[in-house]
Amino acid sequence: MATDTVVAAEATAAEAARVALVAGATGLVGREVLAALLADKHYRAVHSLGRRTLPLTHAKLIQHIVDFAALPELPQIDDVFICLGTTIKAAGSQAAFRAVDYEAYMAVARMGIARGATKLGVISAMGADARSRVFYNRVKGEAEDAIATLGYASVSIVRPSLLVGDRTALAQPERPGERIGLWISQRLKPLVPANYLPVQAADVAAGLVRAVKAGQPGVQRVLSGALQGAAQRLA
Repeated sequence: MATDTVVAAEATAAEAARVALVAGATGLVGREVLAALLADKHYRAVHSLGRRTLPLTHAKLIQHIVDFAALPELPQIDDVFICLGTTIKAAGSQAAFRAVDYEAYMAVARMGIARGATKLGVISAMGADARSRVFYNRVKGEAEDAIATLGYASVSIVRPSLLVGDRTALAQPERPGERIGLWISQRLKPLVPANYLPVQAADVAAGLVRAVKAGQPGVQRVLSGALQGAAQRLA
């Protein structure tokens, strides 16, 4: 019995000493993921990768200002969270969009597994499909397929629909398409399938953190409908 108690205590201590990596913590979902991890007692340190400094200090937080095309050497990591993402309009071209939503994704994912990470969580999108004729969906699908082959013990992919959140607090321009989509979906809510209803960024972040911590073996895809209300469930 004493041996079992010691083993259980050691397992608990190990789980409480995990190190996380977040790429894209300046984004709508990324900032929520970062906040959740910093508040989570299971993580002793959180590394953030981004192109600009976060207006935040925390005892657990180690910031890295990086070029995603040439990532620096990092210490050992347990869990990787990739919250990178842009739009073709914001990026300026399809090539620039792909540089973020595929090439940077893959660079972070490869670096994580090279540093010992076993769990990977990524933000994708509803409609992601490597065979899609829609460029945006095709790149998202290609990224999903590629990260699934890297060798992580557990891969969690969340596919949010239209994201709802305060972009002005992030100094991000308003996206008219999102505003119009939200207006339409609110009025047609009874007719819209759950997976295509707008979803709060905080719910997406909570669903991603929950999935990564659960660490189910293999690849899991969490659709937008299952993310609704996740922030309350995580709390």
